[in-house]
Amino acid sequence: MSIRDWPAAERPRERLLAQGPAALSHAELIAVLLGSGVHGASAIDLGRRLLIEAGGLPALLAESAPALRGLGPAKRARLIAALELARRSLGEQLRERPMLSNPHDSAAFLRAQLRDRPYEVFAVLFLDTRHRVLAFEELFRGTLDGASVHVREVVRACLRHNAAAVILAHNHPSGVAEPSAADRSITQELKQGLGLIGVRVLDHLVIGGDAPVSLAALGCC
Repeated sequence: MSIRDWPAAERPRERLLAQGPAALSHAELIAVLLGSGVHGASAIDLGRRLLIEAGGLPALLAESAPALRGLGPAKRARLIAALELARRSLGEQLRERPMLSNPHDSAAFLRAQLRDRPYEVFAVLFLDTRHRVLAFEELFRGTLDGASVHVREVVRACLRHNAAAVILAHNHPSGVAEPSAADRSITQELKQGLGLIGVRVLDHLVIGGDAPVSLAALGCC
């Protein structure tokens, strides 16, 4: 039976408008985004199948997820647009904060930006003297195993943004956020290099499948 044939009170779109998005399951929210199902499956059935095939919601919303690539271009575009809107919303909320004083203030934003990337990305939050966000940039992209980070380019970006401090971040596509020896080493190199131009490294967050790991908390910053 098509969702259009369901009682109005049971349809996902009508329930969302009447009860709010929290009342809907992941599959029902995906169904609202998709707009329609495919032959032999309703939009909710399709949402459930996509979640199962992808291995969960974060993987489904990753642009490279096999299940997502299996959708038609219109449905795939809707899901990617929804993820990008969520990322931008977090970014704007972060920039409206008066200041950043600990890793928890920025971890949610950085996790949303980097967690689901299929390749390693090294990014920087540039801050002013009061630790207000000036800009966010993805400076280096790599492969599944790593990304090359060049201190000179980070220094150049800090000067371009007139930053007084930075929060560094990179993801581990494996989902394991345990810092490697290379992570600790580049943190020290960047701390020394940026120190020469008066820029403080407040933290370096490693983003994995769970909570980000703070190298500052481990004594590396």
